[in-house]
Amino acid sequence: MNQPIDATAAIRERLFALRDEKNAAFSAKLIPNIAPERVLGARLPAIRKLARELAGTAEAEAFLQALPHEYLEEDHLHSFLIAGEKEFDTCIGKIEAFLPFIDNWATCDSLRPKCFAKHKKALLPYIEIWLHSEHLYTVRFAVGMLMCHYLDADFDEKYLQWVAALESEEYYFNMMRAWYFATALAKQYESTLPLLESKTLDTFTHNKAIQKARESFRVSPEHKAYLKTLKYTKVK
Repeated sequence: MNQPIDATAAIRERLFALRDEKNAAFSAKLIPNIAPERVLGARLPAIRKLARELAGTAEAEAFLQALPHEYLEEDHLHSFLIAGEKEFDTCIGKIEAFLPFIDNWATCDSLRPKCFAKHKKALLPYIEIWLHSEHLYTVRFAVGMLMCHYLDADFDEKYLQWVAALESEEYYFNMMRAWYFATALAKQYESTLPLLESKTLDTFTHNKAIQKARESFRVSPEHKAYLKTLKYTKVK
């Protein structure tokens, strides 16, 4: 009964040793929905290194079961531990246990499982389910997975429609949608452009996607110039 608590205490002690108050103040400003006292300021490279040291240990497995965590860096560590899982089904189980507890964009975006690249067909049904979740960061994660794994050789235009059909007033929800469409413009310009030309997206996502695409070195100057003409100048 005490194993998860003990594991959490031992790992928390290691994270506290990495504490950086100056970086904590900076990070707290970037993640305003997280209480500042939850942020230790441990830097991501150091947390990744700790994840590599803990990977495969009983201590790590106990820590992964000790949800919810108290500190932001514990959530980051949790993400990095899952990301290193090599077995697909095991990875999916750990992700589904963790997703309901993700409460910020930084933890959500740090959850990038390496094994997914080799299991795209098996991953897709889970993405479809996650896209319809009522939990903001579960949906953000799903869109992030579409962006990471299905805009190259495994691209299908229907995935654009999946993301376009999502609706929310949440800032962090629509920022990920904008990021997705900006990346799609960089990788699948001809397929993505009609969504912008038809002004299918909400004003915020539409304009932010164009902004991000125009900031990207992967989008040609000619495409950037045309995208600029598609911006909404007035809120619908």
